[in-house]
Parts: sequence; structure tokens; C-alpha cells
Amino acid sequence: MSEMATELHSEVQRRRTFAIISHPDAGKTTLTEKLLLYGGAIRLAGTVKARKAAKHAVSDWMEIEKQRGISVTSSVLQFDYDGFRVNILDTPGHQDFSEDTYRTLMATDSAVMVIDVAKGVEDQTKKLFHVCRQRGIPIFTFVNKLDRHGKSPFELMEEIENVLGIRSYPMNWPVGVDGNYKGVYNRRLAQVELFEKGGAHGQWVMPSTVGTVDDPAFADILGVDAHRALCDDIELLDMAGDEFDIDKVLRGELTPMFFGSALTNFGVRPFLEEFLKLAPKPLARKTADGPIDPTNEDFSAFVFKIQANMNPTHRDRIAFIRVCSGKFTRGMSVKHVPSGKSIKLAQPQQFMAQERVIIDEAYPGDVIGLFDPGVFGIGDTICSEGKNVHFADFPVFPPEHFARVQAKDTMKRKQFVKGMTQLTQEGAVQVFRQPEIGVESFVVGAVGVLQLEVLEYRLKNEYGVDISMHHLPYSVARWLDGYQEGKPVKGLDSGVIIRDIQDRPVALFRNEWSVRWATEQNPHIQFLLVPER
Repeated sequence: MSEMATELHSEVQRRRTFAIISHPDAGKTTLTEKLLLYGGAIRLAGTVKARKAAKHAVSDWMEIEKQRGISVTSSVLQFDYDGFRVNILDTPGHQDFSEDTYRTLMATDSAVMVIDVAKGVEDQTKKLFHVCRQRGIPIFTFVNKLDRHGKSPFELMEEIENVLGIRSYPMNWPVGVDGNYKGVYNRRLAQVELFEKGGAHGQWVMPSTVGTVDDPAFADILGVDAHRALCDDIELLDMAGDEFDIDKVLRGELTPMFFGSALTNFGVRPFLEEFLKLAPKPLARKTADGPIDPTNEDFSAFVFKIQANMNPTHRDRIAFIRVCSGKFTRGMSVKHVPSGKSIKLAQPQQFMAQERVIIDEAYPGDVIGLFDPGVFGIGDTICSEGKNVHFADFPVFPPEHFARVQAKDTMKRKQFVKGMTQLTQEGAVQVFRQPEIGVESFVVGAVGVLQLEVLEYRLKNEYGVDISMHHLPYSVARWLDGYQEGKPVKGLDSGVIIRDIQDRPVALFRNEWSVRWATEQNPHIQFLLVPER
């Protein structure tokens, strides 16, 4: 084995790249903060709710996120822990930004699903889970907010199986009666971990001297009722529950289940340590010519996110890439596959949300930011010169909300066009134009209404442009194949034809019934859900 192959093998083995997914307010960003705290990346974890203390979540770097207490961008956070190099992709929880989340999941090897112990599996969790399932991503479950009254763990296990269609294996088990929990029992280590009283929170660990849940010393600590309930639960789990099977976990057929409280730090460190041992290292990635192994010495990576103005002072654009194979070195020249051009990667950066450091090298599984002068697009592949790698296409999502936007001050047209161009290259909204109206206004399409609010906010705060936004009465877009310019489309009475940024014709309709009617009236036109590539 060559020296490079040995180095790649060693570095790939210690990489863990994962996303944290959940319904809004399940505690996803708080859990991210606590993982960073244990990784030594931040000294003081600010809870997401503590807005008045001016202590915002590190992963929420955009001003609008700090004001609202939500994540609307995918943050990339990196740290070392116990010999592992950890890459966390903290995704938006709000459903209006699911498109950004789907793209982020393309860059991960596993996912942590955060569930509120009182609310169980919620709508957005279902959607994100199914994306992970489609990609075969292993899923680890963290049941959060154990410091509050919640559902019984058996009820949650049943809900996960019935709603999500995946079996679960509890790695630890809540200790308490009727939803009032004192701590958890670690099944593998046969130890009780109790909530520690006092300002620092955390946990107090008591190992079993006899190596089982029946240890009489536990009864003294927990009380007879709680100990008897715990013994009965563990006996039932051992008899009727699933066996732990790491192969099933890696295939996405079984989810290891952990209980804890991110807010009080309870159970977070044991979860992190167990997760890093079980989670998969970077895996082979599908390309048009078959899978490419991370230990392949030829460099390859893809762009999964573009973010404008992470540094408002410099008005920069950062393209986030996931390294898939080979070793990345600062200043290396690579082939930009879509254009066929050679480009030099001169300013590679790694991130702690907005904080960034210039790096000299990176390995498969790592996520790095590249300064983007306008070259990159989402889904672009870059690879070693002389090679031609094409990774699988990213999913495209048709917009469901539309608005006409224009600058209030015509003197700021230049900033308006620049802002619209840069923000749409991030992929959060899609921009269309009506040829007969000119370039003073755009039609904007988004998957969720909040995306339109964020667009308006960022144009004002990052480009100094106030806009007027007029919401349009359309909810369905269809790309037209076979459309002839100037020929009317029958049945389009209340709809309109516009052009996307690649000048492809798109019809907007009020509802699905209107689409069906137009489809019947125009057999020579194909009404496509997403554009053909």
C-alpha cells in the first residue's frame, strides 16, 4: 500500500459526517451546541431560548435566526473528539427550508433524528426521515427533553415503528414512573445515570457492582417503585425487544435509541461517545460510472450548498463542498466538471458557523468552504484534472408560492439585480422573469412562504435594497416541453407563462385542476414537474 493510500485509509477511518434532523423546536440546535461544548469547540453553550442574554446558538449565525430562534440555513461545524474528526451539518428545522435540508443530507453519511419526548414523531420529522430512508442513510434517534414530563418509552418505540416503519433498539432506558424521569439506565454498561441537581446540570453515574439492573444498590438510590418499574421494563425489552444488529443499523433498518436532555446536558456525552463508535465512516459515492471509494487517490468532491454574505464586510460567497475521495490540498488545481475548466482552490476554509480558519488539507468526509467568484452551482462536481466524475443529480423541488418583487428605489436597481442573482444561486428561491415586463421586476418562486420573508430581509440588510413584494395567486409550476413561442396555450385562462433563469418556459397555475385541464387541451405539450436536465 502506498504512503498516500495508508494516509487516506487512516484519515477516512476517523471521519464522522452527519446531519441532525428534527421537527422545529424539538431541540436540534441545542443538541448541536452541547456536542460542540463537549468537543471543546465552545466554552459556553448558549441555549436557543436565551435571546435576551445575547447568547445565541453558535450554529445560528444569520441575524434573522437569532431574532426568531430558528435555523433557516444549514450550518457546518467541525471539531475533534476522542480521536475522531467530527463534521456536523446542522440543518434548518423549519419546513419552508426543507429543500436546503434535502441537499445537505446528500453530503452526510448518517443522521441523528431528535424527537421531543412529549410530542413524539412530528410532521417534519416524517418528511426528513423518508429522505434519509430513500438514500439508505443510517439513523440514530435521540429522544430529547427527558427533564420534562413525556410519553412512555414503549409508546415512543411503537410510534417510531408505526409512523416511520423502522424498528428501534434502546441503548439506554428512562428511570422513573409515569413520565417523571430521574435519569437513564445504560443497558450495555449496566449503570444508572441520574440527573445531577445543581446549576451545572449534567449527570451522576453509578455503575452496577453485580453487572445487571437487579443490583440492590440501585433500589436504594432510585426508590423501590422506580427500581421495580425499571427491572420490569428491561426484562420485557430483553425478552421481546429487537436484538442489536450493527449491520441492520448501517442499512437503515434499525435505529439505536438514546434518551437524554440537551438543555441540561443530560445523556449528551454518553450519546456522543456511543454514536461515534457506531456511526459509519465516509462511504463510497455513486457516480455515473459506478461507486467511487473514499480511499481512491484521485480527488473528487461536490458542491451541496452556496451561501452569500457570510462575511457582510466582504460580501463574499462561499461554496460548501463535501470531499468524496482523495486528499484535498490548499492551492491545488482541479477540473470544474460542468464547465470543463481548470480552477485553483486557493482559499479553503473550515467553519464553526461564521468563524472560519484557512486550512491546508482535508480528507474524504470533510466539508470545506471555497471562495466562489460565481463559478460554482449547487450539485457541481470538481475532481482531479484529467478525470471526469459525475455524481448523482440533486433533487429539484417545484416551488409552491410565488410573488412579484421589485426595488422600491429605481436608483438601486444594480444592487437589486446583484442581490437577486446571488441569493438565488444559493438555491433557496427560484427566480423567473416575464419577457414583456423587462428586468425591473422578477417573479420569485419558493417551496415555503418563510423563504420569501428571508429573501426580503436579506435584500434589505445585506444589499441595502427595500423591495415591494406582491404575492401571486399561483401554487403550481410546470415546465413546458414542446411549447412554441408565440402560440397560445389552451386552457391557461387564469395562468401565466414565464421563463426560468435558463430561459425555459414555465406555466404557473392556480391549482392542480387547472394543470389537468391544460394538459388535456394541449396534447402536444408535456407539463413537467421539474425541468429536464
